[in-house]
Amino acid sequence: MDGAAPGDAVHRGLAVGGVLGFLVPSLAGPAEAAIHPVLVLLLYATFLGIPFGRLGRAFGDRRFLVTVLAVNFALVPTVAWLVSRIVAHDQVLLVGVLFVLLTPCIDYVIVFTGLAGGDAGRLLAAAPLLMLAQMLVLPLQLWMFVGVEFARSVEFAPFVDAFVFIIALPLAAAALTQIAASRTVAGRRIEQVVMAAMVPLMVATLAVVVASQIAGVSSRLGSLLLTVPVYVLFTVVMVPIGTAAGRLARLDVPARRAIVFSGTTRNSLVILPLVLALPDAYALAPLVVVTQTLVELIVMVALVRLVPRLVPDTTSLREA
Repeated sequence: MDGAAPGDAVHRGLAVGGVLGFLVPSLAGPAEAAIHPVLVLLLYATFLGIPFGRLGRAFGDRRFLVTVLAVNFALVPTVAWLVSRIVAHDQVLLVGVLFVLLTPCIDYVIVFTGLAGGDAGRLLAAAPLLMLAQMLVLPLQLWMFVGVEFARSVEFAPFVDAFVFIIALPLAAAALTQIAASRTVAGRRIEQVVMAAMVPLMVATLAVVVASQIAGVSSRLGSLLLTVPVYVLFTVVMVPIGTAAGRLARLDVPARRAIVFSGTTRNSLVILPLVLALPDAYALAPLVVVTQTLVELIVMVALVRLVPRLVPDTTSLREA
């Protein structure tokens, strides 16, 4: 996936879903039924990009690993809680915002990191650990930040089903596909075809999510717009935090740039099925997550140019 592809995919998916949802409200039901199948395919393609075979390397690079985990699971929660006070008066918005801000990205962040001259390889190697850590820590964080009443209101059976069938199974299938790709020509062809379908699958996923939700929540568009400053402020705060964390850890320049991108980029598409499994009272939450995707990808394009200036390669400057 090239650098423009994620942003273009989001724009196309949102536009197609919005137009169809408004013009043909009867599509909401079929679109909602299609969400899980397209999500399974999208996440399967996403997880194929995770180098499961490099898990040992991720453990070996301890300084980078400790820094990326500290930024995402010690510093990010504090920032997420603070900026979420903007929507704290609305629990549905708050839940959607926290779901997405508390989970670090494991997919297109690697593309943007590479475009900015960051160490995409080390971030790619750390992706399995970031995925595992967020799945383990997220329930506790939501319990702490949203409260006991929210935890009691959630039916965990659909939540568990969503995790097993929409996240765990595609994750296992991706791992098996990687094994097959390393041993057979057929496996490599399957991997190539699925990876090439990543952008169309992203378009389809966003389109069906928006088409299924937009007609019923048009009266709450003002609320959705309220989340935009939350997401922008999160990025504004996390960029200098990530820069400082990389410097304090004495990482090299490419690794420091990777830390900045990891701290600012969130896991919206992977966390989306869990948000869709929330009770009906939280029907707006999926669009809160999709809104974050749109804002983030616009911001990422800017950061590709900004981060190299904030974290300059002084070695090349001295050589010049």
